Amino acid sequence: MKNRPEVSTIVYATDLGGQTRPVFRHALAMAKQYDAKIVMAHVVEPISSMAASIISTYLPQNITEDLQKDTMKEVLTTMKERLKKFYADECAEASDETLVKEVIVVSGKPSEEILRIAEEEKADMVVMGKSTRKVRGIRVMGSTARRVSRMSRVPVLIVPNL
Repeated sequence: MKNRPEVSTIVYATDLGGQTRPVFRHALAMAKQYDAKIVMAHVVEPISSMAASIISTYLPQNITEDLQKDTMKEVLTTMKERLKKFYADECAEASDETLVKEVIVVSGKPSEEILRIAEEEKADMVVMGKSTRKVRGIRVMGSTARRVSRMSRVPVLIVPNL
């Protein structure tokens, strides 16, 4: 195709919800189609200032920092385990396992961090789920998906996570 867009890096943003496989399938399909690599990203929202204040009353700062680091490591381990399980359950081709070049876990506001990661990784596309919430029984687009799609400098594929 003439003027086919160049896609070499895809950021797959996951909330680790129960319905993420359909979204990841799309990220893999796009990576295969464009011969691109995937950066898998999850953002852990920081605790509120009130909760941080209460925790600091009872625990020294070094312990709370260690707890936060341990939590981030646990989330990273969970992501890697889920990735292995996905490959074992769904991937027929061994080459699928080489499509994810990096797994990232960061703390912050999800939409801001996803956009920052996309920029840092020089991503050509972001793939993310539509929502993990229902309002009156209907799945609605979450605020993170809305913000990322509105503010992204690269195309954003929003996949219904059914």
